[in-house]
Order: sequence, then structure tokens, then C-alpha cells
Amino acid sequence: MSTTSPAKLLPILLLNAAYMIAAVAGSVAQGNREFIFYIVVMLVLIAVMSLVHRRVKLTSGLLWAFSAWGLTHMAGGLCPLPAGWPYNGDQAVLYSLWLIPERLKYDQIVHAYGFGITTWLCWHILSNALRQPDGSAVKPTFGLLVLCAAAGMGFGALNEVIEFIAVLTLPNTNVGGYENTGWDLVANLVGTIIAALVIRLGARR
Repeated sequence: MSTTSPAKLLPILLLNAAYMIAAVAGSVAQGNREFIFYIVVMLVLIAVMSLVHRRVKLTSGLLWAFSAWGLTHMAGGLCPLPAGWPYNGDQAVLYSLWLIPERLKYDQIVHAYGFGITTWLCWHILSNALRQPDGSAVKPTFGLLVLCAAAGMGFGALNEVIEFIAVLTLPNTNVGGYENTGWDLVANLVGTIIAALVIRLGARR
């Protein structure tokens, strides 16, 4: 499994810097206190991912995937919807957009994608930790993939805790209620299952 060279890392860093600067500027311009909170959380996550990369050498694919997740998250909370577009909640932003009215939101796709790649990250770390004595990779067995998917779901639950903190500390949020949290967790589960299946099928090929 190839890792990321410094030359390949530069465009990833530039992308993350560009959308974070744009997010800070957009939040300040809109007076969006909720999203300033999420920007702080994002900066912490970027720092954590940098430490993880130093320890386990993440692949280019993983780094690009997480960068794309960060971009979709920042865009979701700050990009306003055109008039007349269907949305759920009090704020007409991309996160609230109904992709399929009353059935599927942009937010749920981002959840499924994000915690799917978190499951991939967990597999990357676990498979490297469990390498055979001869250096060969461990196979993605059903049990190991269930463990990685459960870890992905655990990180998804941590995300809901962070959103709950936002609800308790900020006057106006776009987090949603109990039903929204439930659908977020369902989306997380779908993403982790898809990721586990892709890892399994990829190993068979």
C-alpha cells in the first residue's frame, strides 16, 4: 500500500488551506457563530489527522478522501440555497437540501461518505498494525471488518456528541432534533457497511 510523498502532499495541504480560509471568511461575513464552532473542531481534526499521518503514513487516497469530506462539510454549512430549492429546517443552506424530497438530504450523504472513509481509515491503521512477520498484509476478514465498521460508527456517535454540545452552547444551530440524529446514525451505518464491503471486494480482486 503506497504512502504519500511530500510532492503529492502539497496539493492536499493547499486544498485544505484554501477551503478553511474561505470558511473562516464566510463565517465571519455571515456572523455565523455556529460554524465558527465547527471550524475550530475542523482545525482540531486536521491536527489529529496530521499526527495520525506521521505515525502510520496514510495513503494519498485516504488524504484526498478526508480533504473532500472537509470541503463538503464546510460548503454544507455556508453555501446558501437558491430560492425555491427544497430544504429541511430553519436555515436554507446546502446541508438542509433535500436531494429526494422528504427522503434523502445532502447532510445524510455527507454522513455516509464521511464515516465510510473513517471505516477505511480504521482498516488502514489496523491492517498495518497486524502485518504478518514477513511484512505481508493481513486479510480483511469478516470479524476485522465488523470491528472497523463499529469503530466508524463510534466516531459517528462522537460527532453527534459534538453536535449536541453545539446545541447546548449556541443559541441557533442547524443540527436538527432527535429524528435528524437518528437518520444521521442510519446514514453513518450505511456508509460503514459500504466501506467494509468495498474493502472486502477489493481484497478479493
